[in-house]
Amino acid sequence: MCAILHFVKLIAQLKLLPTPEQADALLRTLETTNAACNSMSQVAWDAKTFGKFDLQKLCYAPVRERFGLAAQVTIRALAKVADAYKLDTKRLRTFRPHAAIAYDDRILSYAIPDSSVSIWTLEGRQRIPFVCGTRQRELLATRQGETDLAFVRGEWYLFAVCDVDEPDPQDVDDVIGIDLGRTNIATDSDGTIHSGSTVKSVRYRHRRLRNRLQKKGTLAAKRRLRKLAGQEYRFAKDVNHTISKRIVREAQRTKRAIALEDLKGIRMRVRARKSQRTVLHSWSFFQLQAYIAYKARQVGVPVVLVNPRNTSRTCPTCGHSAKANRATQASFTCVQCGCAGHADTIAAGNIRVLGRAAVMQPYISESAGRSSQRQAVGL
Repeated sequence: MCAILHFVKLIAQLKLLPTPEQADALLRTLETTNAACNSMSQVAWDAKTFGKFDLQKLCYAPVRERFGLAAQVTIRALAKVADAYKLDTKRLRTFRPHAAIAYDDRILSYAIPDSSVSIWTLEGRQRIPFVCGTRQRELLATRQGETDLAFVRGEWYLFAVCDVDEPDPQDVDDVIGIDLGRTNIATDSDGTIHSGSTVKSVRYRHRRLRNRLQKKGTLAAKRRLRKLAGQEYRFAKDVNHTISKRIVREAQRTKRAIALEDLKGIRMRVRARKSQRTVLHSWSFFQLQAYIAYKARQVGVPVVLVNPRNTSRTCPTCGHSAKANRATQASFTCVQCGCAGHADTIAAGNIRVLGRAAVMQPYISESAGRSSQRQAVGL
């Protein structure tokens, strides 16, 4: 019997260090390839032909002749256009001049010991050095598939897809419940609270500064806005990485699974006052969930999603559920039995109970199992 191998897909980010001439060649290649994508997208839209192979018959030769692209670059551009129309075919898809483009092993090769890559450009193959961290260099040993070339804020990067072996799920003795929120980013059933006050203050400061600069509208204000672009996102991303790492490490250390709320579609379900809408829509819960999920898979920690309905309103002692149980954001007091505590910690405890029901299956002896089967078929 063949063993089934499972992999976790991770992205290794490398920074290219091109000379000015090489940077110019990369920029012209990026702009030309995206112009070719726009041309092919227009053909696809006019002919209502959105499949990659059908589109290739219409565009391959004309695009190569008009834009001077290599054969494999043209194929990758065709795939990019076809993928863009997989979402829907209701509108013409367009591509920014500096949007990332994909390379495969025929047009991009790595020399890892030399810390360089050989990459196709309109000026021919270019040998360009790169820099990366130790972790990224380790990931490159498992690189599979395509690599994206991206031009970000004046710097050149490669994003390589790597397949890392996923260990078998470890045997768990319990479940740790995680309640996600805006005031407290994450609270676990052990009572550990990861506050969101720092992230909220950073978001508020950036939002206020952006509004002031946009109203001013001067050239200096616009330069400042460009400099600020992405800082808030990168800060929140770093916080989510840190919190997810701590949660997974604790679950691995204590041999527990992780239970998370299934918050898909919550922005559409939750009604918020106008003053709270910006905060709600800047809540990066999905990113935190994704970080927890992939970090957990790397170390074999099971993750389960549970229905979050009434988890913050249900008493863990008597099971009474009522909106009045949660008088404020932080406090929980059961109106029936008087059980009280921190609201987010109690919600995490309820999530843990739901997670245990999904993860910790009851043990049934072999004889009891056979008896149950006979009863089920009426014997």
